[in-house]
Amino acid sequence: MSNITRRTALKLSSAALCTPLLPGLATAQGRNRSHGMAVIGDLKYPPDFAHFDYVNPDAPHGGRIVTQLASWGTNQNPQTFNTLNIYVRRGDGAAGMGLTSAALMAASADESGVVYGFVAKEVEVSDDRKALRFFLRPEAMFHDGSPITADDVAFSLQILREKGHPNIATLLSGIEEVVVEDERTIFVQLLPESGISLPVTLAGMPILSAKWWADRDFQATLSEAPLGAGPYRLAEYDFGSHVEFERVADWWGNDLPTMIGRYNFDRIRYEYYRDRTASFEAFKKGNITFREEFTSITWATGYDFPALNEGRVIKENVPDGRPAGAQGWFINMRRDKFSDPRVRLGLSYAFDFEWTNTNIMYSSYRRTSSFFENSPLKAEGTPSPEELALLEPLRDQLPDDVFGDALLPPVSDGSGRDRNMLQKAWALFKEAGFKRTDDGLVTTEGEPFTIEFLGNSRAFEPHHNAYINGLKLLGIEASYRLVDPAQYTDRVRSFDFDMTVSRFSLPLFPHESIKQFFASDRAEQEGSYNLAGLADPAIDILLEKIIQASDWETFVTASRALDRVLRAKHFWVPQWNRPVHWFAYWDIFSRPETVAQYDPSVLDTWWFDEKKAARIGKSG
Repeated sequence: MSNITRRTALKLSSAALCTPLLPGLATAQGRNRSHGMAVIGDLKYPPDFAHFDYVNPDAPHGGRIVTQLASWGTNQNPQTFNTLNIYVRRGDGAAGMGLTSAALMAASADESGVVYGFVAKEVEVSDDRKALRFFLRPEAMFHDGSPITADDVAFSLQILREKGHPNIATLLSGIEEVVVEDERTIFVQLLPESGISLPVTLAGMPILSAKWWADRDFQATLSEAPLGAGPYRLAEYDFGSHVEFERVADWWGNDLPTMIGRYNFDRIRYEYYRDRTASFEAFKKGNITFREEFTSITWATGYDFPALNEGRVIKENVPDGRPAGAQGWFINMRRDKFSDPRVRLGLSYAFDFEWTNTNIMYSSYRRTSSFFENSPLKAEGTPSPEELALLEPLRDQLPDDVFGDALLPPVSDGSGRDRNMLQKAWALFKEAGFKRTDDGLVTTEGEPFTIEFLGNSRAFEPHHNAYINGLKLLGIEASYRLVDPAQYTDRVRSFDFDMTVSRFSLPLFPHESIKQFFASDRAEQEGSYNLAGLADPAIDILLEKIIQASDWETFVTASRALDRVLRAKHFWVPQWNRPVHWFAYWDIFSRPETVAQYDPSVLDTWWFDEKKAARIGKSG
């Protein structure tokens, strides 16, 4: 448990007098004070920068944008919500609640792993990056006018570490002690073994009001919005239907270099629908004004309606410079029938991507092969000498395939029933001890080999059916189980599935979050992202190499080595990716000329354009 200590100029508590942090305080004092922090490398923006390059500093305020949740984390569910508390595991959290909060520092969207002053004007970092001192702005305040103090920061780090969602709490586990030095100064000591990204991670955590939370259960669901300090406050909501935020007109952060030109909409509204078809109809009617499309058949054939043909709706591809990440069917290795890697590899041969891409997805996608797709962290070819230096000591624990060419998914003839692929799959099942009978494939236990795919969207049903057809050709009884959003969330959190689809993208810098997906101690932690139940000591060693990397070359080498090992474990059937965003929106918005490489930043850099809206006769 981390310790929270109060230390003032007038009186020192006994805990502070006895604290072992005094050497750390002395080390940090007067050194490396800066307006920002980077996990690796230098800061792009100098201390006197006026604003980020990807914003329009003169963007007007006004209007409204209506959209849907396109990416989510912690306890959020894209199809429904029943709580305004997004910091814990309980419930389905509302979209957009992060708009109401402020953090010590704010991320830059055209740099990776870099933050600049927000609530904290500056930060002081020790040479070993284990001691941090943040200096808070006196003008920073919560929406009720109360000041943000070091006590609030200390409370936030403590409560999130002790009672927050597991995916938040584990990120903060490297904090050793927090010292409140005075009302505007807070010191944080990190554990010696903490990862290099932790300073940036904790600087981006939401700052909660200690006073507001004093008499409330932090882990409970909420129907009242927590007191915030961000650019928006909650305006209205209806559980499961919509949630809307209003801009704080006199917000204390409006003129900060990290905030100028951002958060320009007076209102941001998220609508909830149980399926993508209903939401698309709402978009065509103008009830939703901005949509990111994820369904290839809709993108290829659905955008033929009057508003688009008349130029009132815009459809475009926007380059996506982020790592494409890993999307695929994850296999639950906690179940005995999937324990043999030969069985899991055999499942990959049953999926005909080439047929699916051509016949279902209009050839819109590229095949994914890596957990670091579309990034320099992707392993290719044979291991480099630097990679081998990490892998050789683990050779006895690793499959031989790790030391050859980086594994790629099989390529079919596109027929939907490639006999060569099916024969390879059957050979693997046979080698694993499975048997083929008149009734189908039988496991080593003599049970029929069945697979239930768990899903919550009919939009994905054709893709599953294409895969299921391949599995049936092998004698596998497979089905697609469609459940409601709440049940889906509960079952995934408790790992109650055979196979399910997930997508995640890993950061381009060393970050503790990678453990959520692959670390052994997350395999049985309910709510973690280690869906396959991966528990491998060799992988744990490589994860630590990544997290502790202090330079770009070491980080890249360790990431590529890990990628090789992960692929050789065959715990997923990789799907597909594309290097662009599919955006469709009513022509009532304008945006900066420059698009940030790592985030198109629609909600915080676009703005409502009154002239465009008047031209098409649509209000904000």
